[in-house]
Amino acid sequence: MERSDEPMTSERLAKVAETNAVVVRRILAGVRDAGIVRSSKGHRGGWSLARDPKDLSLLAIHEALGAPPTVVLGFRREEPDCLVEAAVNDSLRASIKAAESLLLERLGELTLAVLATRVRRRARARRGKRARAIENACGDV
Repeated sequence: MERSDEPMTSERLAKVAETNAVVVRRILAGVRDAGIVRSSKGHRGGWSLARDPKDLSLLAIHEALGAPPTVVLGFRREEPDCLVEAAVNDSLRASIKAAESLLLERLGELTLAVLATRVRRRARARRGKRARAIENACGDV
């Protein structure tokens, strides 16, 4: 959406994300409620960004998605009878909380604009490698 001059349909976004358009619509509806994207109906309708990518952190997107757990390492039981399991759970709980805090801090620093720049850089590098490979394979044909 960041690079598109016109709204993108759920079907187009689903193809890129390799999922179903219904899933895309369900997710983006929540993000729309947070003011991150907007939707338009009709022949040229679809989804577009509602905020400047430079002002949109990945943390804001994460929160718009309902702030799902970022570090998923579940305990079989919260209050286990086994003393060893209880000691391991207590030890890991603080580490998981610290890791999650650090990750959320980084998400707050990373904007959609920075991420988009990194994606474009990788795309150019990939195209460059492909072009060089074709050139090398063809030689002086």
